[in-house]
Amino acid sequence: MLQRPIRDTQDFLLSNYFAEGLRISFGVLCPSLVMAHFGMLQYGMTLSLGALCVSIVDSPGPIHHRRNAMLVTTALLFLVSIIVGLTNKSDVFTGIMVVVFSFVFSMLFLYGNRAASIGTSVLLIMILSIDDVRPWQEVIFYSVLVFIGSIWYTSLSYVIYRLRPYRLAQQTLSDSIHEIADFLRAKAKFYSHNTNYEKNYADLLQLQVDVHQKQDEVREVLFKTREIVRESTPQGRFLLIVFTDTVDLFEQVMSTYYNYKQLHKQFDSIGILSHYEEAINKIADSLDDIAFALKSGGIPTLAENLENDLAKLRQEISDLEQQKGETYNTLGIIALRNIEVNIENIVGRIKTINQYFNKKEKRKIKKGDVDVAKFVTSQEINIKLLLDNLTFKSSTFRHSVRVAIVMFIGFVVARSLDFAHSYWILLTILVISKPGFSLTKERNYHRIIGTIAGAFIGMAILHYVHDKNTLFVILILFMIAGYSFQRKNYVVSVLFMTPYILIIFEFLGMGTMSIARERIYDTLIGSGIALLASYSLFPNWEHEKVKEAMVDMINANKYYFAEVIKLYFENGSDLTSYKLARKEVFVKSSNLASLFQRMFSEPKSKQVHMQELHQFTVLNHLLSSYVASLSLYIKEHHFICTNYQEIRPIAENTTYLLENASENLHKEIVEPSNVPLIRLKNPPEPQLSDTAIVIEEQFDLIQKVSYDIFKLTEKIKI
Repeated sequence: MLQRPIRDTQDFLLSNYFAEGLRISFGVLCPSLVMAHFGMLQYGMTLSLGALCVSIVDSPGPIHHRRNAMLVTTALLFLVSIIVGLTNKSDVFTGIMVVVFSFVFSMLFLYGNRAASIGTSVLLIMILSIDDVRPWQEVIFYSVLVFIGSIWYTSLSYVIYRLRPYRLAQQTLSDSIHEIADFLRAKAKFYSHNTNYEKNYADLLQLQVDVHQKQDEVREVLFKTREIVRESTPQGRFLLIVFTDTVDLFEQVMSTYYNYKQLHKQFDSIGILSHYEEAINKIADSLDDIAFALKSGGIPTLAENLENDLAKLRQEISDLEQQKGETYNTLGIIALRNIEVNIENIVGRIKTINQYFNKKEKRKIKKGDVDVAKFVTSQEINIKLLLDNLTFKSSTFRHSVRVAIVMFIGFVVARSLDFAHSYWILLTILVISKPGFSLTKERNYHRIIGTIAGAFIGMAILHYVHDKNTLFVILILFMIAGYSFQRKNYVVSVLFMTPYILIIFEFLGMGTMSIARERIYDTLIGSGIALLASYSLFPNWEHEKVKEAMVDMINANKYYFAEVIKLYFENGSDLTSYKLARKEVFVKSSNLASLFQRMFSEPKSKQVHMQELHQFTVLNHLLSSYVASLSLYIKEHHFICTNYQEIRPIAENTTYLLENASENLHKEIVEPSNVPLIRLKNPPEPQLSDTAIVIEEQFDLIQKVSYDIFKLTEKIKI
C-alpha cells in the first residue's frame, strides 16, 4: 500500500469531486474560449453563464434525474432571463420580481436537494441579470444564448456519463467505503490506553452521520440507475453485491460486545487491547484499499501481516483462557473472544469482496435477491404538498418568506450603494441563506473566511504575476479546484473561486484591486444581512425538531429489535424486512446525531436539554450496537440457545420499555413509573464453550439500555 498522503492525493484525483470540477470547468470555459477565438468574447461569456447556472443542478445521482433537472432548469433560465430583462428598467417591478421569485423558488426545498438547486440556479440568473439593462431585442438574444449554453452543458454531462456509465457509481461507492474505514478507526480508539470515551463517542456519532449520507448517495445512484438495477452486466451485479456486502460489514463494525471501561480495567496490564487496536486499524487500511481499487481499476489486497496479527490474538486469548478464574473473569474473556471472532468475520467479508474484483469471479456473480425499490425513497412533485406547506407551521415556508424579505432588503441596499458589482450582495445572501440558523451560520463563516483569504491570494498573484499565459494557467487550476471542492469543502471552494474571479476581471481589463475590496465589502454586507435575518425573521431552531427526532429514533430501534428477535423466535424470517429495519436505524440515528451537532451552533438560549439529548443519543447508539451484536450472533456466528422461552419475557419487556419511552415524549409525566427489569430464572454459570450465556447477556444488556432510555424520557420535558 502507498503512503497515506500520496494515496489520499491519488484518491482525490480519481474522485467524483475532481471529475465534477473538470467537467464544470470545461463546460463553462469552452464556450468563452471558442467565441473569443472569433472575436465574440461577450457572447461566449453569456453562453458560459448558461452552462454555469445549469451545472448547479448536476449533482451526483441517477442520470435520468440529472438530465430531467437540467432540462427543467434550462427552460426556467430562458424564461426568467426574458422576464428580468424586460422588467429591470423599473426598480419597482424589479423589487416585486425579486420578492416573488425568491419566495417561489425557495419553496422548492420541499421537493429535495435537487429541486432546491434548481431554485438556486434560477435565482442566480435573476441576480446576474438585474443590472443588465438592454433593448428588448437584445434581451431575447441574450436569453437564447443562455439557453444554448445550458443545452451545451446538459449535452456534455450526458455524453460523459454515456461514455462511462458506471463511473459515478464506482466513485460514490468508493467514498462510502472510505467513510466506513474512518468509522472503524474511531472504533479502534476505544481499545487505546487512556482513551477519551466522551470525545470518541462524539466523533463516532458524527462519523455515523457521514457513513449514512454516503450510503444514501450510493443507494440513489445504484438503485435508481436502470442499467445497474437490471443487473444485465457483470459490472452492475458487481457494484450491487459490493455495496450490500459493505452495508452488512458496517453492521458488524457497529456492533459492541462489552463495556470498554471494564475491558481496560481487566486487560490493560497485559497490553492485549492495543493489539486489537492495531488489527482494527489494519482492517480500515484494507477497506481503503478496496475503495481505491474501485476508482483506479486495481486489485485490492489485505493489509500486511493482518492474518498473522489475528493468529497472535487467538493465541493470546487461548493463553488467557488457561488463567481464567485467577486473574481474569470468564465474561471478560468471552467478550475478547467474541470481538476477535467478529474481527475475523469482517476480514472474511473483506476477502470475499476482494475476490469480486477478479474478472473470472465477477462474471460468476449472480443476481441478488434484494428488492432494491424498497430501499430508496422518491419525492413526487405534487401541488398538494406545496399547498399544505403554505403556513407558518412549515419550516420551508418560513425559510422562503425570510429569503424573500432578505433578498428585497439586499436589493434596496445594493441600489443605494455606488458599487459597480453590488449584485454580489444578493449573490452572497442567496448562497448563505439556509433553512436552519446553524447551517446559515456555518455557510456564513465559510463564505467570509474563503472570500477574504481568496481576495488576498488573488491580489498577491496579480501583483507578482504579469505574464498572461501564466495567469491563464493559474485561472484554469483555480477554476478546477474551486468547482472540485464546492460539494466537499465550501470554504476551500470559495478560497479558490475568489482569485479565479479576480483573474477573470483582470483579463477583461477592469480594476482588480478595487474589485477585490468591493467583493469583500459586498460579502460582509450580504453575510451580515443573511445571518441577522436567520436569527430574527421567523427562525427555524433545531430544538423544535428534537421531539420528533427522538420518537423516530426510539421507534426505529424498536423496529430493528423486533426484526432481530424474529431471527431467534421465528423460522423463515424475511431478510428484506430485517435490512429495511437496519437501514431505518442508520437513517434515524444519523438524523438525531446531526441535529444534536447543529444545536451547538445555535445561541445558548436555544440549546435546550443538551445534556439529556447527548445522553439520549449515546444510549440509542449503544442500543443499536447491542442489537446489531445480537443479530450477528445468529447470522454470522451461528450461536444457538436452548432456553429461548426464558429469554422471550426479556424481549417482550424490552419492547414494552421502548413503546413507553416513545409515549413519554408525548405526555406530561407527573411521577416516575415503576417498570421492573425481567431477570433470568436460575442463570447458568458462564462457561467459555457455552454460547447460550452470551445470547442471554446480550438480551439483558439490550433490556438495561432500553430501561435507561425509558427512565431518561421521563425526565425530559419538551
